[in-house]
Amino acid sequence: MINVTDARKGITVEMDGILYQVLSYEHIKMGRGSATVRLKLKDVRGGHTIEKTFQNSAKLAQARVERIKVEFSYRDGDLSYFMNKETFEQTPLNDNQVGDAAKYLTENAPCDLLMYGTDPIGIEVPAAVVLTVAETVPGVKGDTATGATKQATLESGLIVNVPLFVNSGDKLKINTTTGEYLERA
Repeated sequence: MINVTDARKGITVEMDGILYQVLSYEHIKMGRGSATVRLKLKDVRGGHTIEKTFQNSAKLAQARVERIKVEFSYRDGDLSYFMNKETFEQTPLNDNQVGDAAKYLTENAPCDLLMYGTDPIGIEVPAAVVLTVAETVPGVKGDTATGATKQATLESGLIVNVPLFVNSGDKLKINTTTGEYLERA
């Protein structure tokens, strides 16, 4: 059991026999009342999301989730295949299980396969990934003094705002939590 104030994004909890992954956490302190915590939760198996508010002193049952190092292999229809680096076993996950992590996956990208017992429930990508710029407009000379940005489409299909000096073919480090440009790699 963990205190609800310790629940952070990515933690998997079990409520009423259903596994939920925490998508967002918000601590709310009203004027005279006690503090509350609002969690946005995603049903790991069902795929739907709910918002739930808890008292500050509430406890949650943290699910025992095992992480296995895998590499993204390929997509086939609505399934993504991940290969265990030690056993070379392929594990398919549907789009619902992969979720937003699909925006950061490229061939042979390392990630963690989340297992609950013997069931794969999702994947977790590293905090930052390196992706290549597939397409962007050239920067205009003279616009650099304002700190302006432009949009760039990355090899995975993700669209991010980047500084004007970034060109097609550049490798960029992207924060997977916020989806924002960090630096050139």
